[in-house]
Amino acid sequence: MSVEPKKLSKEVAKRRTFAIISHPDAGKTTMTEKLLLWGQAIQVVGEVKGRKTDRHATSDWMSMEQERGISITTSVMQFPYQDHIVNLLDTPGHADFSEDTYRTLTAVDSALMMVDGAKGVEERTIKLMEVCRMRDTPIISFVNKLDRQIREPLELLSEIEAVLKIKCIPVTWPIGMGQDFVGVYHLTENKTYFYQKGNGGKMTVAETREGYDYPDVRERLGSLMFDAFEESLELVQMALEEFSVEAFLAGEMTPVLFGTALGNFGVNMVLDTLVKYAPPPKAHPTNEREVSATETDFSGFVFKIQANMDPRHRDRIAFLRVCSGKYEKGMKLKHVRLGKDVRIADALTFLAGDREALEEAYPGDIIGLHNHGTISIGDSFTEGEELNFTGIPHFAPELFRRVVLKDPLKSKALQKGLQQLSEEGATQVFMPQINNDLVLGAVGVLQFEVVAHRLKEEYKVQCVFEPVSIATVRWIHCDDEVALAKFKKKAHDQLSIDGGGYLTYLAPSRVNLQLMQDRYPEITFSSTREH
Repeated sequence: MSVEPKKLSKEVAKRRTFAIISHPDAGKTTMTEKLLLWGQAIQVVGEVKGRKTDRHATSDWMSMEQERGISITTSVMQFPYQDHIVNLLDTPGHADFSEDTYRTLTAVDSALMMVDGAKGVEERTIKLMEVCRMRDTPIISFVNKLDRQIREPLELLSEIEAVLKIKCIPVTWPIGMGQDFVGVYHLTENKTYFYQKGNGGKMTVAETREGYDYPDVRERLGSLMFDAFEESLELVQMALEEFSVEAFLAGEMTPVLFGTALGNFGVNMVLDTLVKYAPPPKAHPTNEREVSATETDFSGFVFKIQANMDPRHRDRIAFLRVCSGKYEKGMKLKHVRLGKDVRIADALTFLAGDREALEEAYPGDIIGLHNHGTISIGDSFTEGEELNFTGIPHFAPELFRRVVLKDPLKSKALQKGLQQLSEEGATQVFMPQINNDLVLGAVGVLQFEVVAHRLKEEYKVQCVFEPVSIATVRWIHCDDEVALAKFKKKAHDQLSIDGGGYLTYLAPSRVNLQLMQDRYPEITFSSTREH
């Protein structure tokens, strides 16, 4: 079911697939809402602050997220903007969800970094930037909350450069802040865009004027603040390097915009920058070869599994990033890991919680496949070729808890629930060989809360988590059968099988792990496992 190369190239060139990275509370969910508004996907913004109303943020569909006002799972939204098709992957902003976020970043071609203007670069942003670094992901930066008192813009830029090791090239420069926020001066256009309060929930075209020196602007800022603005602008213009698209695409330089997501100001400039400079879908590595987006045969990989997106139907959806070719409704694809052909007649496209049946999809798009327990994270789907996409790892968890059931008769439901939650990457499950315990591993404490909440809501299982003396876990590999058997016998009490059926070593302490590694040099103790 090949697609015409010319049509495919045209569709690939139109696509922009990106994620937003930020520290919690930097305004990421609000930004998502406003981007969708500009993409005309939603007409009224589901204000994130008004959590008590029925209108929750479009991208937060899980009840726990709606109660807390944070994004826990990764949503996918597609919308049109200026002859382009934009795919926005909303990543969990909460500190405890680095694994899910990491995997989402394997499925995007660029990222938008949100920086809270008052707080500057925060710890979570640093961690996410490291992930983007591993893949040289191009970054666009947005300094948010200009309608409040923020730090000096020059100071913010030098902090971003020093901490995140990326060169900042301002596209716009703020005039005033907080109560005195006038707007932004666009450095390349030599224009001022004026900010108007009260337009947070609707799309409005900002008033613009050539240059920035106007009596009403001076009057509003007062001569001291106006002089300070002019001085900082001169400094920026003097030091400003040419914006290099090559350096941006290599992840070495970031265009910086200023605005307020809550006030819906500067958001369209982010989209303009995205469609102008961000890369279209790029090539993806596999164990066999590199796959280019413009190849006519279909291929893609699963980077996320989400259970029970619709509580009325116990459904599980696998999120697949299309890497090449064209998806058409009813097409036959090879599920490479299982070596089986499957007909995909009911793939979904996403607008957060609203799902629609999908007729076609192109590279860069994310499609949802109904999963009846056969699809795992990292699985490849192709039109027949044996391709295994790489770079989608499991990390060794840092926190462990033993699961204790309140009702022993529910153990079957518990096992099913944990199995499904581990398949979608919400937690990792380990089954020690010494007893019948179930041990959960997570990257952050909130993950245990989410698992408990979802077991109760979706599987009607109530359980508590108890501390367990495990410091870390390692996946075990060894090609020498004799050496492996010897190790298994000696380390039996510490061995377990994880949710994917892989042998793992549960180390009671770091010292113990070091001792075992020294004692068994022929055994590989790995801290990550490819999906």
